[in-house]
Amino acid sequence: MIQVENFQIDLPAAFITLSGEETFALGMRLSSLLVKGDVVALNGPLGAGKTCFTKGIAEGLGIEEELTSPSYAIISEYECLAGGEKVPFYHIDAYRLEGNDDFSAIGGEDIVYGNGISVIEWGDRIPAFIPSGAYRIDFEIIEDDKRSVKIVKQGR
Repeated sequence: MIQVENFQIDLPAAFITLSGEETFALGMRLSSLLVKGDVVALNGPLGAGKTCFTKGIAEGLGIEEELTSPSYAIISEYECLAGGEKVPFYHIDAYRLEGNDDFSAIGGEDIVYGNGISVIEWGDRIPAFIPSGAYRIDFEIIEDDKRSVKIVKQGR
């Protein structure tokens, strides 16, 4: 069991969210568990809530800028607070990448294995860059706004 500031979670965990607001709030709750160097890999179909969840994480980490999906830029960098210190927050969208080599070519190693927090949408497209100990979040569309969200901390 992990417990951080009123948020405890037994991993693996499964949640059902009934709206985008609930998916966002779940991301905010997860943010309280994140520390410098963490990687969060998000997987699921288009429209499943990955970006909404990431926006919740970002808000929970004190990012005030509007987060948008970096589909074409691939990586967006922000500054966040983790454990009382300012660290980089990387929002990565691997949807347009052809695989590990594409991510490596844009300097992916330096980001994922650096001292920031990385949230990777479509993490299953770059499996070599999902370190052991990463959080893996799987989204499934059940109907309309209803989502299944499964959280696993790899290596546990």
